[in-house]
Amino acid sequence: MEKRSRTKGIVVFLAISFGGTWIWLFFATAVLGLSPLNPLLQLPAACMPALAAVVVRSLVTREGYRDAGLRLNLRRSWPYYLAAWIGPAGVAVATLALAALVGLWHPDLSGPGGFLPGSKELLSLGALMLVALVLTPLYLGEEFGWTGYLRPRLYGGRPLPSTIATGLIWAVWHFPLAFIGYVEFPDLLVGLLIWTISFQLQEVILTWLYTRSGSIWTSGLAHAGNNMVLFFILGELLDTGADLGPTWPMALSLAPMALISLWITTTRKLTPTHP
Repeated sequence: MEKRSRTKGIVVFLAISFGGTWIWLFFATAVLGLSPLNPLLQLPAACMPALAAVVVRSLVTREGYRDAGLRLNLRRSWPYYLAAWIGPAGVAVATLALAALVGLWHPDLSGPGGFLPGSKELLSLGALMLVALVLTPLYLGEEFGWTGYLRPRLYGGRPLPSTIATGLIWAVWHFPLAFIGYVEFPDLLVGLLIWTISFQLQEVILTWLYTRSGSIWTSGLAHAGNNMVLFFILGELLDTGADLGPTWPMALSLAPMALISLWITTTRKLTPTHP
């Protein structure tokens, strides 16, 4: 009975998350004429996984929220909050360094000794990190659904397979955005492949933060940082060009995220430490 209830919950969760989001995206663009960059389009879509998790927890399986990770756990988990906050900036810096190393980016370094970024760039980075901190509750919508609800219920909660499966499902959920103008890949198949790998690597990191801190808020903070710091910086500083679009900056960011994910998985840090 418990297994049947869990399976039913997963099916309903996926139906609401995918059906609700995809129908809304079509309606908002084709009927309402909203731009894919309009927050009025993005917010309902981003909140759909959280809505699905609430419906399932409250009405379908009636399991409640004991394991939802809603507590902040700041005293015990502050190192994970710090990692979630500065991590996206660190990945952005590593990606830019890699781009400069291979000759795909030529930075204008106006800081001390011509070695560091200038004050304008540092202030912009700090502002983006503050924006990510403020917008964390909005990005919690996806994390409460994918990382907090779905991931622990796939493959019996076994850390690695459940994380890989969640990352793949999460990526596919985003695919319609590539068809409505939110992101434009010159080579659609290559772009979607790189995007999928990126989502899976991100999910490893997000799951690590969640399972080690016991709070879904760490994942929400990192998710906000990925969008508002990491990919915003790469989109602004790296010349995408007409032929490659956002593909190669995203591909470069896979390298530092892959190293972090490799460290997490090989040291078995996806195993929960909280009760």
